[in-house]
Amino acid sequence: MTLGSIDLGILLPAFAAGVLVLATHVPLGMQVLDRGIVFIDLAIAQVAGVGVIAADALGWEPQGAGVQVAAIGAALAGALALTWTDKRFPEVQEALIGALFVLASCVGVLLLANNPHGGEHLKDLLVGQILWVSNAQLIAMAVVTAVVLALWRLVGARSGRIGFYALFACAVTASVQLVGVYLVFASLIVPALATRRVPRARRLWVSFAVGVAAYAIGLALSAVADLPSGPVVVLVMAALAALIAAVVARATASGSDGRLRAVQTPKERVVERR
Repeated sequence: MTLGSIDLGILLPAFAAGVLVLATHVPLGMQVLDRGIVFIDLAIAQVAGVGVIAADALGWEPQGAGVQVAAIGAALAGALALTWTDKRFPEVQEALIGALFVLASCVGVLLLANNPHGGEHLKDLLVGQILWVSNAQLIAMAVVTAVVLALWRLVGARSGRIGFYALFACAVTASVQLVGVYLVFASLIVPALATRRVPRARRLWVSFAVGVAAYAIGLALSAVADLPSGPVVVLVMAALAALIAAVVARATASGSDGRLRAVQTPKERVVERR
């Protein structure tokens, strides 16, 4: 455990990958939290992973165009299915998202059952290989990030269910192949949870700062302690989120006007006590 373990040639591309993931997942995460569909990220990521596993089972080139098409095709199919269920059965949408995640996970396990490297592939899908991202992957991710953010800025809430789920599927498909399911889910939900009581004007930037700090500290700690980077970043992000949430809660409770205000998601009540 020495500072000499920190190789910037490896850590900087990994950090850049994390920042690119956060660029789309922070704003999308706020929407997910507001819509009450928290586990959509896990479900779509797992469905995209099944596309990657299926392409691998067919013998396609791991980084080839065919695998990318299979991944985005599977993710979009999952997104369209969730769009339909959101319209028809909104009261049980969260349960259906969870069911989709379990089904996709089982399909992935079955596809890997006869693969001698199946366990390794499954671990890569969940934990990711953020330390080994290539320049080509970063460039591709930067392009996807720019497109998703541009479309989100142009259409945003006007995109409706189909537009939201489609953009979400594209962002998650690119991210999960870069950093794995766990980091994708943490990047989406944890910063949004940490800042749900922060005033809307500053919430986006505070959320992004939490995520960036978590990637920077987590990657450095994982290098020094020689531990898997993905899980360390997730734990650091959770710790920072808890700290920020506690600070914001205390500041809210001891406001200068002596009133207690809680700014919550649309599915919660807004509490104001004088």
